[in-house]
Formats: sequence, C-alpha cells, structure tokens
Amino acid sequence: MRYDSRMDTILYRDTRGLDPMPRSFTDTVLAGIAPGGGLYVPERLPSLLLADILSLARLPYAQRAARIYRAFAVDVHPEQVDALMDAAYGPAFNDERIAPVVAVGADIHVLELWHGPTSAFKDMALQCMPLFFSEAISMRRGAGEALDDYLVLVATSGDTGKAALEGFADRPNTRIAVFYPADGVSDVQRKQMVTQRGENVAVFGVHGNFDDCQNAVKAAFADKDFASRLHGSHRTQLSSANSINWGRLLPQIVYYASAYADMVASGAVVAGDPIDVCVPTGNFGNILAGYYAKRIGVPIDRLLCASNENNVLTDFIATGAYDISARAFTTTPSPSMDILVSSNLERLLFELTLDPDAVRAWQASLERDRRFVIDRGTFALMREHFSGDWVSNDESLEVIRRVWNEHGYLLDPHTSVAWEVAERLRGENPVLVVSTAHWAKFGADVFRALRDLPYTATLPEREAALGGVALLAEVAEMAAGASPVPAGLAGLDELSERFATVVAAGRDSVEKTVEGWLADSR
Repeated sequence: MRYDSRMDTILYRDTRGLDPMPRSFTDTVLAGIAPGGGLYVPERLPSLLLADILSLARLPYAQRAARIYRAFAVDVHPEQVDALMDAAYGPAFNDERIAPVVAVGADIHVLELWHGPTSAFKDMALQCMPLFFSEAISMRRGAGEALDDYLVLVATSGDTGKAALEGFADRPNTRIAVFYPADGVSDVQRKQMVTQRGENVAVFGVHGNFDDCQNAVKAAFADKDFASRLHGSHRTQLSSANSINWGRLLPQIVYYASAYADMVASGAVVAGDPIDVCVPTGNFGNILAGYYAKRIGVPIDRLLCASNENNVLTDFIATGAYDISARAFTTTPSPSMDILVSSNLERLLFELTLDPDAVRAWQASLERDRRFVIDRGTFALMREHFSGDWVSNDESLEVIRRVWNEHGYLLDPHTSVAWEVAERLRGENPVLVVSTAHWAKFGADVFRALRDLPYTATLPEREAALGGVALLAEVAEMAAGASPVPAGLAGLDELSERFATVVAAGRDSVEKTVEGWLADSR
C-alpha cells in the first residue's frame, strides 16, 4: 500500500515543462528522466533550522539520511524509510561513520565519500537509491498496478557503472545494462565492472568517450519506438541510475548536511558560520547536491567547482557561455570528470530561472549548435553561489605528491583537482574538500605522482608489467601509512571477467545491443 502523508508531500516537475503532471518521489525515481529529455526537480524545498542540522551529529549516518528524506516528505512510510536506510548504510561500508570528515592541513577538511563497496562516492547514492527503486515497484504492485519490469540503462565515466551494478545486482523485476568508454576508464574501474556478478546485469564497452556513451543513452531514452519495442517484446520499460535520476541526488544532499554537523561537533567551525565546499566536478550532480543542501539551510557560502582539462564548466561559470562547439575532449588522470556535456547543469538553470521555456531553449541550442549563452540575470544569480577553476593533468599529479609529502595524506587524482582549486580560491571560511574516490582506483597515476612522472610518461618496465591491480601493492608500499587498499580492489585479479563486448557509439548501437541482450537472456 502506498504511503500518503496527506500533509506536506513534495512533488516533482519537469525542467523542460513537457510533463504536465507533477510526480511523487517514488514515481520520479522509477521514471528516471522526463518525457522529452527533461529532469525532475522538487516543486519546493524543505527548510531546516540550524538546530535540525546540528542534531544530526548525535545520530548514526543511516538515521541522518532518514531525517533528510523525511524532511523531503518522500511518499514512503517513515518506518520503511528507516529500514531502507539501515540496509543502505551498514556493513557494506568499511567505516561505521560512512562519510567521515577528516582534518588535513590548517583549514582544509576532507569529506571522504569512498568507504562503500566500490570505493567511490557513487556508493553514497547507489547503495540507497536501488532500495527505494525496489520499494517503489513493490508499492505499485501492492496497490494492484500491472507493471512492466524495469531496465536501468546507465552511461558511466567509470565509477557510476560499478556502483549501479553493485546496487541493482539480482534485484527483482529489474535488469541493468551499463555502457562505458572502452579506452576512457582506469584498469581498476574496468575490472570492477566486467567482473560484476549477478544474473540481471550486463556491461558493454563503447568505442568513444563518455559523452558518446551519455548522448547515446539519452537518445535511447528519447526514442519512443525503442520504448514501444521494449514493452511489446520484453514487457520492460526504461529507467536510469545516472545522476539525471532525482533518486541519485537526494542521498547526496544528505552528506553535506552530515558533514557540516560533524565539522561543528569537532570544533572546525562555529555553529551557524559558513563553510566553502570544493567539489571535483564532471556531470554537475555532486556539486548540485551541495547547492540544494545550501538551499535547505546548510550554512554553505561558496560552491567551488573544480574541473580538470575538460574545463567547460570553469568557462561557463566565468562567462555564462557554455560552448563545446570547438572544444576537444581530453583524456586525464581523473576520468570520472572527463565530461563535456554536464547533464545536471540543466537542473541548476531551472532553479535559477523557474522558466522551463528558457531551459528548453538552452538545451535545444546545446544539442543543435553545441553552445548556449544564459542571460545576465541568470548569470548574476549563478555567480552568487558558484566559483570555478581548473587544474592541468600534470598539476593534478603534483598535488598528490605535495599533499602526501606535506601531510601524509594520499589523494586520488579527482580529489587532488579539488584540493588545488580549494587552495587557489579559498577565502576566510573553512573549506570542505569533497573526496570522491579512494586512491587505489587510480593506482597507475598515483604511482606517477609519487615518482614525479608526468601524466604522459610510460610506466617503468617492471611496473607496466604488473597491471593496474598488482601495481597497488607497490604504491601502498611507497606510501606506507596511507589508507590501505580496499579488499574489493585488491582481489579483482582473482575474479573472472564476464563481459568483453565493445560496441559502436550511437543510439542505434545501444538499442540493438540492449535488445539483443534481453532476447538472449530470456
């Protein structure tokens, strides 16, 4: 039976205004993306008192998450929310604090979001979101609705794929297919995906970069004929586990509120005083969650958007022009940020304008001309909250070496980008650097950093022969005292690789591949 508070339910609307009906939280999670390609956003946001936020410090993380979900008035019974959060944030994490804040240096604190089963921040959402996805299916079936099964279709730049596979593996009435750039992820990231267990999972490489994967998957979502074929032949409909799904964003809002409560409790910030937050950013979902946290009452001043050499967001925040018409895609040591089309930026544009017509026009211009320019008023509003900068490939490795030498703290190449931008842009506020992955996911580049090698350098012959996973033990020996290699990564070479198919980029290729897999797995 579907829970209905009949009081303060928050509904969700389409950023492009093409879905005429507001949806509940559970309906939004199942839908993933709106008809016509828009994203769902809440019609209104809750308002938390400072005391509400500070009280989180006295609770285990699962209860912190449950409180934020209840503030958002999700249409799941409160007792079931508690149970789902206990299941999400439990033994799968290797630190009972789940998302600890660690002091590193004078006024920089690091929010460690990589203690989950896949050693990346995507676990913070994807240990949670699949549980609510399954709960939404159960609620619908319990209400007597005749439902198709769901196919969760995912494009990944590395970390989302494994976290989504882990979260959805063997869940009832659900299948998941992941597409990743075949030459655009680390060796460890690839092995995490292609060794995934589960009877309902599939993984495919794509000849191209992440934008090619994302564009093809989004085009498949928009193809009504594809949806009709899935329903007719397989009794299946599409959903998403990418951050285009609001079910991915809400769990991320939680850890910003949690981090602020912990910083006050530790004395790192005076209650009510603001902090700045620096986020390594690709698809704009993680930093957008920080923006929503600020909107609901977390005392965040500036949101610092840290980019690598694919620095389209840096330029956009500086100028108001989003232009990829002549921009080349660059491979970097931080592949989860190697993105030129930042999907979640659409949500921010809607929140700043509340104008679906403007959002629709900007997105059409991006698809048609590969660029758009926002108006002065919207630009001024954006600049009230966001600043940005970018870091070169070799600079990101130098930061890893420097922070290790100065503080004995080992960063991964994504967090090193955020660290450097935080140091450049910091003002008087304490800074929270968001750490999105364990260093061991990117062992080869951390090795280069510690050996003072440039990003383009070939590894020495002996290390090159070791391979991505075997190299981790040597890096751990070089950086004795760093966070140890997680067991889930150290044992990857012992697992057999299940998925080796690499397909062409493009909507037709993705659709043909998915339909072939569904037919073969009947």
